[in-house]
Amino acid sequence: MWNSGPVKTSLSIPGWPLPSGNSKWQMEELEQGLLMQPWAWLQLAENSLLAKACITKQGYALLVSDLQQVWHEQVDTSVVSQRAKELNKRLTAPPAAFLCHLDDLLRPLLKDTACPGKATFSCERVAEALTLRVRSELSGLPFYWNFHCILASPSLVSQHLIRPLMGMSLALQCQVRELATLLHMKDLEIQDYQESGATLSRDRLKTEPFEENSFMEQFMVEKLPEACSVGDGRPFVMNLQSLYVAVARQEIQVGQKHQGTGAPQTSSSAPSQGTDSQLLNQPEEPVSLAPSLPEPEKEPTVPSSPVQRPQLLKVKRKKPRGLFS
Repeated sequence: MWNSGPVKTSLSIPGWPLPSGNSKWQMEELEQGLLMQPWAWLQLAENSLLAKACITKQGYALLVSDLQQVWHEQVDTSVVSQRAKELNKRLTAPPAAFLCHLDDLLRPLLKDTACPGKATFSCERVAEALTLRVRSELSGLPFYWNFHCILASPSLVSQHLIRPLMGMSLALQCQVRELATLLHMKDLEIQDYQESGATLSRDRLKTEPFEENSFMEQFMVEKLPEACSVGDGRPFVMNLQSLYVAVARQEIQVGQKHQGTGAPQTSSSAPSQGTDSQLLNQPEEPVSLAPSLPEPEKEPTVPSSPVQRPQLLKVKRKKPRGLFS
């Protein structure tokens, strides 16, 4: 005969053993894993938020911001187990099983991919706290979860926003200087071709010599208002994720050097571990410091070498001078 009481479903996940080891090192691993995550843009009902999360078998860490405030929650397996019992009385599972399911629910949301019907997200703000509510299904039964976020400390805001953004600004400024130097060299190269008697085959490819001061003045007047429009944060998320991750990785490496040989090996190696320790980490790709821009017309204005000059018609051959002497 069937038991008339509530049915409990027991879950287990082979790849997610119960956590063991030094809890301090595990939390440091979780903190570094969170720092390595790019920010994602979320649209929940009437709320536009930026968020990042890191989930491991030891717990999870979550950051949420509305560009006015930043909220944070970081919990270990003991909190996960207790909250799961309170919200899902019909489900019995080790904390790793719930963490794995939360990872499956958050991954599409943070990667801006459509996953209709799998989970419903909503947020609620009470005083200085923010609650992110999740409703889904697990093994055919309703699954509920609440992320209880409190205001992040100033040091956490500095670590995840202020310092990375300052680093990104310096990196972009350095890139602008390098590009300006390259343009000056290209102008000298064009001048050398012209002095050798070469002419353009198409007048529309002609450019004026680059003047950095004039360019910056024009940019400040014409482009700056549009370029620095933060809006709801989506342009930052869409165009600068790879640069943010590169700067965050550099910040971690510098911190490890300062710690010296006394730093725990487990914590130091956290950013290089795979999905077993950092489930939401994206595969490494070549990092571009420049924002995503429309690609220009793929037709060079000047030849790349003295051998190939399809755009130039030689009038008179002279002895190479200047840069090529």
